[in-house]
Amino acid sequence: MRTRVWLAAAFLAAAAVTGDGAGPLVISGRIDTPVHPAAAGYLQKLLDGANRDGAALVVLTISTPGGLLASTREMSSAILASKVPVVTYVSPSGASAASAGFFLLLSGDVAAMAPGTNTGAAHPVGGEGQDLPKKLSEKAEQDARAFVRTLAKERGRNVAKAEAAVEDSLSYTETEAKDFGLVEIVARDTPDLLLQLEGRTVRRMGGGAETKLALAGYRLEDRPMSPIEKVLGVVSHPNVAYVLFLLGLVGLYFELSTPGAILPGVVGGISLLLALYAFSVLPVNLAGLGLILFAILLFVAEIKVVSHGLLSLGGAIALVTGSLLLFSGKGDAAGYRVDLGIIIPGLLLALGIVGLLTWKTLQLRLAPPRTGLEAMVGEAARVVDGFGPAATSGRIHVAGEYWEAAGPPGLSPGEPVRVARVEGARLFVERRNG
Repeated sequence: MRTRVWLAAAFLAAAAVTGDGAGPLVISGRIDTPVHPAAAGYLQKLLDGANRDGAALVVLTISTPGGLLASTREMSSAILASKVPVVTYVSPSGASAASAGFFLLLSGDVAAMAPGTNTGAAHPVGGEGQDLPKKLSEKAEQDARAFVRTLAKERGRNVAKAEAAVEDSLSYTETEAKDFGLVEIVARDTPDLLLQLEGRTVRRMGGGAETKLALAGYRLEDRPMSPIEKVLGVVSHPNVAYVLFLLGLVGLYFELSTPGAILPGVVGGISLLLALYAFSVLPVNLAGLGLILFAILLFVAEIKVVSHGLLSLGGAIALVTGSLLLFSGKGDAAGYRVDLGIIIPGLLLALGIVGLLTWKTLQLRLAPPRTGLEAMVGEAARVVDGFGPAATSGRIHVAGEYWEAAGPPGLSPGEPVRVARVEGARLFVERRNG
């Protein structure tokens, strides 16, 4: 133990002495969000920058509950293809690399964990953590088991224990993971990790050349995910992108149908722009997008045309079908898919809004006219002059204006009357009781 302390002191001293930029560059990155397309983009940018800047090593710190398996494959491929050695490190204490994070951990040239961390529990589940249907679950599980076997075998790690994390959802502490041969190092922090990596030989993927790590006097450069990338990462989840897209369409529809409302237009515009960003990083299926837009058109047409619900039914079918096809995944956990738990409430909300607007439209159609002469029917008026014992016409005051009107004989000036009907441009009045 004392020897290790002296070695650590000497290692850190060498780093301090050569901190003028002459030492090897170690780049530190961190994945502390769910695994999604934005995280994959961040990792690719991190590795490209490390290669461009001639870094000796990339330390990828992982703390994630999991995420999309499609993005996990993309990130694992980026790590495996990296020209710069990559160390995957579960840290700090209390962190976990669960589900998709387990695959990322096994992808590294060297896998490490901090004390008090855990990894595993990599059985495929739905986007909201729910169990998949039996056939779908079996298919996704077999795919994930083959994936984890490949990673473990190529990196020289325990294939059986790695596969058990997928098949049986087993989770391992840092000491168990090291004892079972899933990780190589348990380190307190990044300096301790780099100390233990000094002089270690790593073999590149696919039987590539071996690289000996010479890190004495290293320069550690932290390149974390930006706040914008974290926010956009949340937005780029298929479920979130789908909800934002529907919210944007509804908001803009309300703004166009009731000009001047402002708030629906602002919220709808922002939501739609965020959804379009998500669509730019997700594999959008244009047929699914077209079906959703067609569903919106059918819902709008239902308000304008009385179809006895046929247009709404067609819109509901188009909305559900388009939602399921919106992202070109394979319909399982390995691809991008909007969960039915999001689609069904969205459909019910859309139908509720359409039903409400349709009812309001029918009320307006059945209501008496509110403009022109027809709107005067039923209005209270006052006789001004002209009606005599035998006269059936005279002048009345109604709605702030003077009108020539016909009515029963004997109406006296000042007597209250009511507009009974309109014929052409002529008003007919009747006596009003009370």
